Amino acid sequence: MSAQVMACDPHEIGSLFLFERLSPEQLGRLCSEGRMERFEPGPVYTEGDPATCFYVMVEGTVVLSRRVGGDDVEVSRTSQRGVYAGAMQAYLGDQVPQTYINSMRVTEPTRFFVLPARSFADVMREWFPMPTHLLEGLFFGSKNTQRAVGQRERLLALGSLSAGLTHELNNPAAAAVRATAALRERVGRMRNKLAVIAQGRYSREALVELIELQERTAERVAKAPVLTPLEASDREDELADWLEEHGIPESWRIAPVFVQAGLDTDWLDQVAATVGEDVLPGAVGWLSYTVETELLMDEIDDSTTRISHLVDAAKQYAQLDRAPHRDVDVHELLDSTLLMLSGKIGPRVRVVKDYDRSLPEVPAYPAELNQVWTNLIDNAVAAIGSTGHDGTLTVRTAREGDRLLVEFRDTGPGVPEDIRSRIFDPFFTTKPVGEGTGLGLDICWRIVVNKHHGSLQVESVPGDTRFQVLLPLTAPETETEAETEAETEAEAETTTTEESV
Repeated sequence: MSAQVMACDPHEIGSLFLFERLSPEQLGRLCSEGRMERFEPGPVYTEGDPATCFYVMVEGTVVLSRRVGGDDVEVSRTSQRGVYAGAMQAYLGDQVPQTYINSMRVTEPTRFFVLPARSFADVMREWFPMPTHLLEGLFFGSKNTQRAVGQRERLLALGSLSAGLTHELNNPAAAAVRATAALRERVGRMRNKLAVIAQGRYSREALVELIELQERTAERVAKAPVLTPLEASDREDELADWLEEHGIPESWRIAPVFVQAGLDTDWLDQVAATVGEDVLPGAVGWLSYTVETELLMDEIDDSTTRISHLVDAAKQYAQLDRAPHRDVDVHELLDSTLLMLSGKIGPRVRVVKDYDRSLPEVPAYPAELNQVWTNLIDNAVAAIGSTGHDGTLTVRTAREGDRLLVEFRDTGPGVPEDIRSRIFDPFFTTKPVGEGTGLGLDICWRIVVNKHHGSLQVESVPGDTRFQVLLPLTAPETETEAETEAETEAEAETTTTEESV
């Protein structure tokens, strides 16, 4: 935007708090290298453009904004005389990208003292050598500290996930081992029972019918209906009575096995009609081993399938062998994260999935979105746990205009209004010392807002807290992976620098 260049008065700029301690010679140098400019209402500079000037407002009103997705979000508005913005990091030289980290506009005719970035860097190094070194150390030290703590945060999350995954894998693995040992025993007994049957006086036709009955029994096991506890108890009593009436030993042990397999007294009548009363006990015992064998193989199949699903979920969560940026189904990412965190969620938190399955895939970095889900779910579970009561975590997806909504709702105590505006700030935490780094929500903000051009917001009242992630359904046409990485890195470098306006 064009501006009216005006004469610079050393006495006027010396009245600004930023320059009030400078000598007349120093003020004279600033006026000789800088200039006074008057801007009409409108933009002064734009975020991302080369940072060429340092601006100090003399009179007027300025507004600073940051780009969030496709929108400019106002972050500051002031008429305070002497506030400054622009190339505030010029003294760092090529050590950081020299671009404007925000956009500035004026809402009324406004005068600035404008100093070229190179001149600002020179006077900083010449007039304030020690503070310049201190500021450099503070800037890069804070950035390195944040990076180290962020890495620590990720390692802690990884450790928690590893412990939960180990616990989840241990259960089906132990069940498979137990079922395999029991299966070996049952097969051995079935061989012995077959030998006993073979020593009896069976016709060829009777043995064929018995084998066919065994096959039908195995088929019924695979199609066993699910009974209520009361129905199962009643059927066990019926089968136990039938077995006792026909002289079958250990009816108390055999009856529950047959009920689990979906067998009833009609099936036992078919067995009795096939083999006759004299060999019925041996035949029933042999078939009971058949049923137990089928049930144990089903248990092994369920256990190994569970292990396979956990491994697939871990692979999906980590996004191994996947392109870093691609179109993804957020429901797959949410399900894999919930499965990975199931051990940590525990039985006291009821998880409700309110998914809109008609939603399209979205362009995203799936591994990083999984990190967002992890942090938000972990916070929700911790909030519910702080109440000392059972609670509900609801994960909802929906479409809002041209964006996809992922909402995490918990029944915890809520986020107090006085800290709600600070929860996304780096290192801000409400947890006790040693239990939180204050970077979880900051990381979520960076991933959602800076890298995916979405938005992250919170609505909270006691008993109903909702963290809402909004992701664009389409990727910006000009965005490339390298540009996104550079944008994220630049944002990380400027996080610890306070806005001056």
